[in-house]
Amino acid sequence: MGAIWGSNRGYMEVLQLTTTVDASEHLHLEIPTQLLPGKVNIVILLSPVTSDSTKKSNYDFSNIAGKLVWQGDALAIQKVLRDEW
Repeated sequence: MGAIWGSNRGYMEVLQLTTTVDASEHLHLEIPTQLLPGKVNIVILLSPVTSDSTKKSNYDFSNIAGKLVWQGDALAIQKVLRDEW
């Protein structure tokens, strides 16, 4: 949590927390603040919590992975190709 000075009577609060959406797909928040009583603007960014194992790529790169066997001077060939531009 942190406070940021805003233009409307003091400061704004930046909050980050992890909570649970209930079975009826509702999110309930009970957040104590240091703001004065009155109307407030709320911006909510929701992103699902994922474990490290679900972030792993499922693509199989084995069909494009391999080893290049090169004969000749790679630097000289690179210079020739670059000079063609």
